[in-house]
Amino acid sequence: MNDPLLVERLNASGAIFGQEIVEEMSPLMSIVVYWILPVVLFIGIGQLMSKKLMNKGGGNRMMFGMGNSNAKVYVQSSEGIHFADVAGEDEAKENLAEIVDYLHNPGKYREIGASMPKGVLLVGPPGTGKTMLAKAVAGEANVPFFSMSGSEFVEMFVGMGASKVRDLFRQAKEKAPCIVFIDEIDAIGKKRDGQMGGNDEREQTLNQLLTEMDGFEGNTGVIILAATNRPESLDPALTRPGRFDQRVPVELPDLKGREDILKVHARKIKVADDVDFHQIARMASGASGAELANIVNEAALRAVRSGRPFANQSDLEESIEVVIAGYQKKNAILTDQEKWTVAYHEIGHALVAACQTQSAPVQKITIIPRTSGALGYTMQVEEGNKYLMTKEEIENKIATYTGGRAAEEVVFNTSSTGASNDIEQATKLARSMITRYGMSKDFDMVAMETTTNQYLGGDTSLTCSMETQTEIDRQVVALVRRQHQKAVQILTDHLDKLHALSKYLYEKETITGEEFMEILNG
Repeated sequence: MNDPLLVERLNASGAIFGQEIVEEMSPLMSIVVYWILPVVLFIGIGQLMSKKLMNKGGGNRMMFGMGNSNAKVYVQSSEGIHFADVAGEDEAKENLAEIVDYLHNPGKYREIGASMPKGVLLVGPPGTGKTMLAKAVAGEANVPFFSMSGSEFVEMFVGMGASKVRDLFRQAKEKAPCIVFIDEIDAIGKKRDGQMGGNDEREQTLNQLLTEMDGFEGNTGVIILAATNRPESLDPALTRPGRFDQRVPVELPDLKGREDILKVHARKIKVADDVDFHQIARMASGASGAELANIVNEAALRAVRSGRPFANQSDLEESIEVVIAGYQKKNAILTDQEKWTVAYHEIGHALVAACQTQSAPVQKITIIPRTSGALGYTMQVEEGNKYLMTKEEIENKIATYTGGRAAEEVVFNTSSTGASNDIEQATKLARSMITRYGMSKDFDMVAMETTTNQYLGGDTSLTCSMETQTEIDRQVVALVRRQHQKAVQILTDHLDKLHALSKYLYEKETITGEEFMEILNG
C-alpha cells in the first residue's frame, strides 16, 4: 500500500517488526535444479528398476515379468501320478511307455541309431485323461515336468508370447532331460491364414514355438507333450514329422476300459463287496473317464445323504441316471393326464424296441421328472462293445425313437411336446444314413456331409448343391415317416400289452427291464 511514513510511525510506536531477506538463485543454478537433476534422477531410477526386474539372459522381457513363461514345474512328479493310476487307455500308455524307457535308457536307442520323437500330440475328446497321461509319463520317468496352458502364451503386447516360449525352453534345457507339457495347444497352434492384419502376436508365438522345436539348435533331452481336442485346427508346420512326430489318440474307453476306470476311482471311496462294476460299466456306455470319476463320487455323496457308511449298487446306478438325466425333481407334480401320457410315451419306446430284432435290451423305465427337463426316460443297455451298426439296426433305432409319439397317437389320438428330443435324435440318425454312411440308393457311396469337429460335438457341414440338399431333405422325411409308421403298427398289434405295461408303470413310476419283460412275455 502507498504509505511512505509507515516505518517511522512503527519505530515511534515501539513496535517490533522485520522482513525475511530471500537471496535470488542464479540462472545457472535454476537450470540445474529444475531441469537437469530431475532428468538424471528419472534415468537412474529407470536403470535400477530394469536391472532388478530383468533376469539374466532374459532377452526382450518387459517389466513385471510379462516375458517370463510362468511355467509350473513339478520336479520328480510331486503329485505322484503313475501309469497304474490311469486306466482304460492301454494303447496310449503303451506308446508313451517308450518315452519313459528312452529317458531311462537312452544308450540302447543311440546304439541302434534310433532317435525318440521330439514331440507327442495327445488328441481325443474332453475328459478322456490326456493331461493325466502326461503327468503319469513324468511320474514314471522321474524327471522335471514343465506344465503350461496354451492360453498362457497369449499376451496383450506383441512379442510377449514369443518371449514366454523362449523362456520356457531355456528353463527346460537347463534341467534336461525333462518333459514340457503344453495343454490346449490349439490356443497358439492354429493354422496361419496368411491374411494381412491378422493376430500378429499369435503368429509370432507360433513361429517361435516352431523354431524351438526344430530349429538349428537341438533340444537334447527335452521331450514335448501337447494335448488338444481340435487337431484339425493345428498348423501343418506344427504337426509334421520332426516337431510332433507321434499322434497318440486318447479315445473314449470301451466296456473293459470303463470297468477298469470305475475300479480305480472306487479305490478312493468305501464300496460294498457285492458291487457289480461290469453292470455299471455297461450302463455307462459312452462315458469318458472324467464322467466315470464323477459317477463314483456322486455315488459316495448319495451314500452319505442316505446315512450309509459305504456306497452300494443302487447308489452307482442312480448316480449314472444323475449324470445322464439330472437329479429327480421332487417338487415337480404332474397332473394325472400328464402322468398317463408320459407312461404311455415311455412304454411306447420300450415296446417298439423289444418287438424288434437287434435292439439293445431295456434296462429301466421311469416317469419321475428330472432336472434336465426330461419327464421320464427309457434306458437301453448293450450286452457288450458295439463298434458298427448295420442299416437295419439304425432303422430300428429310429423306429424306437418314434415309439413314444406313436404311443400317444395310438392311445390318445393326439401328440404332445414330450417327443422333441426323440425327433431331434431320429432326424440326426436319418440324415447321417443318407449324407455320411452311404445308405441311400440314389446317392450311393458319395459323402454329402463332412465332419468339421470330430472330438467336440461332431459338427458337420454340407458339401453339395442346393438341389441335392432338397433331395436329401425329402429322403430324410420319407425315411423317418416309414419308421414312424412301423412303430405305430407294432403298438397297434400289441395294444393290450401297451395298456397293461403303461398301467403298471403309472402305478410303480419306475420299473426294471426284468419286470417289463415278465409282463410282456406273460
